[in-house]
Amino acid sequence: MHNIDGKEIKESDLSEEQHFHKNHIISLRNKIAKLQFEMDDLIPGLQYHEQAIIDATKEQAKKSLDEES
Repeated sequence: MHNIDGKEIKESDLSEEQHFHKNHIISLRNKIAKLQFEMDDLIPGLQYHEQAIIDATKEQAKKSLDEES
């Protein structure tokens, strides 16, 4: 059974077009879930490296200022 717009419809009652759309919906949801998982894994790494370059830049600027003094 599938719930489409609040109505329960049997799999066997779906038309060829409805099957086509249903399969795409399932595929797209799976791809989105996979990409979301990958993003959840990648974002912390990106944030780490962004902070690391900020820290390195601050450290380099501090050394330059200390050398000028």
